[in-house]
Amino acid sequence: MFFAQYYLDCLSHASYLIGDERTGQAVVVDPRRDVSEYLADATAHGLTVVGVVNTHFHADFVAGHLELADSTGAWIGYGRRAETEYPIRPLTDGERIPLGDVVLEVMETPGHTPESISVLVYEHTGDAVPYGVLTGDALFIGDVGRPDLLASAGVTAEELGGMLHHSVQHKLMGLPDAVRVFPAHGAGSACGKHLSAERSSTVGEQRATNYACAPMGREEFVALVTAGQTSAPGYFAHDAALNRRDRPRYDSSTAARPLSLAGFTALRDAGAVVVDARDPQEFAAGHLRGAVNVPADGRFAEQAGTVLDPGDRLLVIAPEGRAEEVLTRLARVGLDLTEGYLPEPEAALEALAAEAAPASRVTAARLRTALAGTRPPLVVDLRGGDERAADGVIDAAVHIPFNELPHRDGELPSDRPLVLHCAGGHRSSIAASLLRRRGFEDVSDLLGGYAAWALTATPAT
Repeated sequence: MFFAQYYLDCLSHASYLIGDERTGQAVVVDPRRDVSEYLADATAHGLTVVGVVNTHFHADFVAGHLELADSTGAWIGYGRRAETEYPIRPLTDGERIPLGDVVLEVMETPGHTPESISVLVYEHTGDAVPYGVLTGDALFIGDVGRPDLLASAGVTAEELGGMLHHSVQHKLMGLPDAVRVFPAHGAGSACGKHLSAERSSTVGEQRATNYACAPMGREEFVALVTAGQTSAPGYFAHDAALNRRDRPRYDSSTAARPLSLAGFTALRDAGAVVVDARDPQEFAAGHLRGAVNVPADGRFAEQAGTVLDPGDRLLVIAPEGRAEEVLTRLARVGLDLTEGYLPEPEAALEALAAEAAPASRVTAARLRTALAGTRPPLVVDLRGGDERAADGVIDAAVHIPFNELPHRDGELPSDRPLVLHCAGGHRSSIAASLLRRRGFEDVSDLLGGYAAWALTATPAT
């Protein structure tokens, strides 16, 4: 058996290629949109992709099922409750998919979404115990999929939570302890709240350590898994809908387009949004007015999807040599209207120096002084509730989580200085640039975030 996991740190996303090395037949599960790596590995190991399975309608990225089907002629499989604009193979509970001696078996595990399935992998046809189970977003390492996302519009979190209780407590925990667990996401994903950084586990380990796998009744389970969930990024609903549609295919060979300085400025002047993917410190030193800073080093795709609209036409300023990477990562979350990028960003910024400006970043000491002054700024805390509870808060700060800021900026005064902060200064740079683009004139972010604030606390006497 050939079995490979592909992991994207940027999206905390895992996908899989499973094949029978004797027959050469293979299936890809939960693929990302840029599919060249799966195709290259399949070719290198003498495999042909005959099927593509999505465990559910993903909300946090655009899946690559259509690209793989077009490239290979493979069928596309979903749980039987799925409805799509393109032809699919409805997969039912207990259905077996032979690839040769290697066999896949469908297990319906609704709860994160109604159509969710897991995929049991048998290394040999006659094996009594599966090699592993690909759990999608039903079961994570240390957590379970959240049942409250917009991807499941029309079904309440309580209804989905009840489905998830049965899926996890009775079906997945009904598997033998030795079965390996391979989820679709790891730590950092907004699809759950306590995901581990480990990329695989076993049913036995999850039974012993995962809070949601301990035996409990339906009501207790639903209360536990729905409590304390962070706000989902705004692009989730868009991507979930896009994964149902017969959308345009992604082609990396045509996605990246270098622009002349004149072409870039003409598109910007016509309304395109400039996405500056440089480090926050570089951005603060000087950037084009109106640019939104989403640093490439970090959770770029998710954060870009949070602060940019899928309908925005985009222009990219990337760190040297990383433009194609940045454009691919935008496409992974459905930000497709990218006009192109500046091939020599530093030279271009020098040429456009008259249109550039620094970004205000304040130190913790300076913020403390300003808060004691006659015209104190309004401090906006962008962290999640769990971060605030664990680390503390700045007195009188307004709490607007980063994921909610794009649709809650109307709650902020435009005639008062604003200082935004997160944990370390990454999200606050993004958020401050977004507010400046939207017309807020006096916006700063806290250099070093709450961590720097805590370090400058007045020592007890």
